[in-house]
Amino acid sequence: MNKPTQNVDAHSVMFITPRPELVMVEGNGSWLIDNNGKRYLDFLQGWAVNCLGHSNPGMIAALNIQAKKLINPSPAFYNEPMIHLSNLLTENSCFDKVFFANSGAEANEGAIKLARKWGQLNKLGAFEIITFDHSFHGRTLATMSASGKPGWDTMFAPQVPGFPKADLNDLESVKKLVTDKTVAVMLEPVQGEGGVIPVTAEFMQSLRQFTKENNILLIVDEVQAGCGRTGTLFAYQHYGIEPDIMTLGKGIGGGVPLAALMATDAVACFVPGDQGGTYNGNPLMTAVGISVIEQLLAPGFLESVRAKGELLRSELLSISQEFGLEGERGEGLLRALMLSKDVGGKLVELARDRSPEGLLINSPRPNLLRFMPALNVNDDEIRQMCKILRELLKQVI
Repeated sequence: MNKPTQNVDAHSVMFITPRPELVMVEGNGSWLIDNNGKRYLDFLQGWAVNCLGHSNPGMIAALNIQAKKLINPSPAFYNEPMIHLSNLLTENSCFDKVFFANSGAEANEGAIKLARKWGQLNKLGAFEIITFDHSFHGRTLATMSASGKPGWDTMFAPQVPGFPKADLNDLESVKKLVTDKTVAVMLEPVQGEGGVIPVTAEFMQSLRQFTKENNILLIVDEVQAGCGRTGTLFAYQHYGIEPDIMTLGKGIGGGVPLAALMATDAVACFVPGDQGGTYNGNPLMTAVGISVIEQLLAPGFLESVRAKGELLRSELLSISQEFGLEGERGEGLLRALMLSKDVGGKLVELARDRSPEGLLINSPRPNLLRFMPALNVNDDEIRQMCKILRELLKQVI
C-alpha cells in the first residue's frame, strides 16, 4: 500500500514546465520511486538519457573511484579519463578528434561554431547550415534557431541567422537551399522531438554524396539517437556513410552531464580561444562516460538492444492493430506509437497516475507516444509496459 500523499512545496523552483505534485527520490534499473513510495515503470529514462537505467553499478563505481582521486583539475590540463574516453570514441567511429561538453545543446553549439570556422578557412566565409523542419537541436539561441520546431522562430526573436530549413527525406528541398553561403547540412538520424521520424537510408546516402560533391560538411546530431539507442553504437553506422561532424549527449553520460563534439582531422580547425568551457572534459564525468561506452561495447549488448527493439516494435504493432491505430515507427529502442486521435497527453497522465504502479511515457505530439526505455530493459518489462498501455487505451480509444 502506498504511503499517504505528501505535499510538495517547490515555490523556490523556477517555473518552466508543469510538474505533478510528486518528487522522485530513488531509482533502480527501469523503475523510479517517488516521495510517497509509489513505483513507476520508466520508459522515459530522462528523455533517453539513462541508457543503462537508474543506479547502474558500473557508473556508480566509476563515480566513486574517480571522486576520491580527482574531480576537476581545470580544462587547462589533460586528465586520464578525458584521454581514455576520447580514444574509446575515436577508435569506434570514423572521427579523429573529440571535444567534451556538458549538454547536447552545448555540443551542437560547438558544431555550429566549428562548421562556420571551417567555412571561414575553406569556403570564403560560408556560414549557412541547412537544417530541417521539426528538428530539435537544443535551447541556446543558436540551437533554437537551427531547430525547426514550430513557434521557436518568434519565441526569443530575433533568431540567429543562417539556418534555412529543408524537408526531411527530400533531397531536392536541400538542393534548393544551397548557395555559395552554404557550409553544412545538419540533421538528426531520427527526429526525436519531431515525432520519432527516422531518416531513410536512401536519403542519408544521397545527402552524403551530394554534400561531398559540393564541398559541404555533413553534421549528424546524435544527442538522442546515439550511444546505442538505435541498436548500433552510433546511428550514422546504420547508413554506411561517414559524416564530418557528430554530436553526442544524453546517453553518453548515462545520467550525468556529459556531451561530445566529434570531428574528422580535416574539419577539426579550432585554434586556442575558439572553444572552451569550465567543466568540459572534467575527469568525474568522463570517467562515467568510459563506464557507459565500455558497457555498450560489451559482447552481445548492442545485439540485445536490436532484439529488444524488435520486441517493442512487434508489441506496438499488435497494439496498433488491436485498437485500430496508425502503426509505429522508430529505430532500436527509440520508438513511437501513432494514435488515431489527439489523446497522447491524456494517456501520459493516466499512465503516471495509475495505481498501484505508474508508467512513465511521453507524447511529443498529441497524436503519438514516444518510448525511450533503458537499453538494458528486460523483455518482461517491455511486455508489462505494453500490457499497461492496452489497459489505458481502453479508457480513451
